[in-house]
Amino acid sequence: FRGFILLLTFLIYACYHMSRKPISIVKSRLHQNCSEMVRPVNDTHDLNDTTWCSWSPFDKDDYKELLGAVDNAFLVAYAIGMFISGIFGERLPLRYYLSAGMVLSGLFTSLFGLGYFWNIHMLWYFVLIQICNGLVQTTGWPSVVTCVGNWFGKGKRGFIMGIWNSHTSVGNILGSLIAGVWVNQHWGLSFIVPGIITAIMGVITFLFLIEYPEDVDCTPPRHHDDPEKEQDNPEDPVNSPYSSRESNVDIAASSSKEQGPEPEAISFLGALRIPGVIEFSLCLLFAKLVSYTFLYWLPLYIFNVAHFSAKEAGDLSTLFDVGGIIGGIMAGLISDYTNSRATTCCIMLILAAPMMFLYNYIGQNGITSSIVMLIICGVLVNGPYALITTAVSADLGTHESLKGNAKALSTVTAIIDGTGSIGAALGPLLAGLISPTGWNNVFYMLISADVLACLLLCRLVYKEILAWKTACGRSSGYKQI
Repeated sequence: FRGFILLLTFLIYACYHMSRKPISIVKSRLHQNCSEMVRPVNDTHDLNDTTWCSWSPFDKDDYKELLGAVDNAFLVAYAIGMFISGIFGERLPLRYYLSAGMVLSGLFTSLFGLGYFWNIHMLWYFVLIQICNGLVQTTGWPSVVTCVGNWFGKGKRGFIMGIWNSHTSVGNILGSLIAGVWVNQHWGLSFIVPGIITAIMGVITFLFLIEYPEDVDCTPPRHHDDPEKEQDNPEDPVNSPYSSRESNVDIAASSSKEQGPEPEAISFLGALRIPGVIEFSLCLLFAKLVSYTFLYWLPLYIFNVAHFSAKEAGDLSTLFDVGGIIGGIMAGLISDYTNSRATTCCIMLILAAPMMFLYNYIGQNGITSSIVMLIICGVLVNGPYALITTAVSADLGTHESLKGNAKALSTVTAIIDGTGSIGAALGPLLAGLISPTGWNNVFYMLISADVLACLLLCRLVYKEILAWKTACGRSSGYKQI
């Protein structure tokens, strides 16, 4: 059952990300230089018009700002909706909630593509569709993390969730490849096909998702060791949710599910009071700003700077997501081994800043350097993002201060990812506003955000270093599990 739930939730969120990706691939098709293209016989544009083949209203000089507005419509709606989504996710059956969200997401993604076949050239149509899609897509993340958290305890959580979180990159890759098939012909299909696949996955979710182990008479996992067996002070930073050395072992519950009153869902302010939630949320804001700027603008950057075709730029951009898969697994594995979530994130963020600088200056010197730099940047940018949104969220959502109340997991996940989504909205918006002044300035903005994300973790890194030193000094007194 655990393997099945891991696979099903992996496919669910891969579909969510697959339906988000086509807009970044199609951007270069919505506005392009048409001077070398053969004009149709019935063309009525001016002979000196080099954008006659572009899609209105994105055929004007302010197309980058308009495309940024379309991106931002989705991301702002997603950020606002995420804070509300976690509250609903704890009070509604996850199976119904996820299924409805996926079907609606597939519908709105397809409606964006139908704008091509219906010959729609009004900006408000595309913005409205993006707003609706952003709101319904918030059903995904809190629900899948909650479902996985219900089935898996704390042991090896970083490694398991590092592998599982590759659904983000797999979805981006699938979205890029599927959109790339039709981008140069009927770009509407670049949205319609992923939309149909997402809706079908929603039906499969309704039929097969199992929310709790108890629903199929399985024993739920233990998220913490028995407090009576702990020899250390639970207030000691060594026992914090992201640096505990003894609780990082997955121990199945030895007794059947206790019958008792259903725990109440945690309040928004109650979730904020959990140690580490605010720091990781703010860190994710800047980490996600960087990641989503790459997600939405990397194909256009490659198209403009390296002068590849729209399809080639889309295919090459998938290498960033390949690096993201590797980075997520590495971050989870290292953080499990060291029991230091914040320190792992901080080191990867420190390394990411110079690598982004190098990619901008030497990454387009040749195909080999571009491939290598894209993968390395993907590892270092998406590694911390993946770790915070998965293992850290699950750790904090099952924090020992909650005394076993699993109802907090969806709200904590929504707070962390919702705060991160504010950065996800700001990144592409700023990129759209800054890119007309030069791509160098966009990369300076990304590097600055990366440094700020690192600084926000300083207090937690300091606590983990103290915990590590304390643990080394007392290692002889530790139980061997």
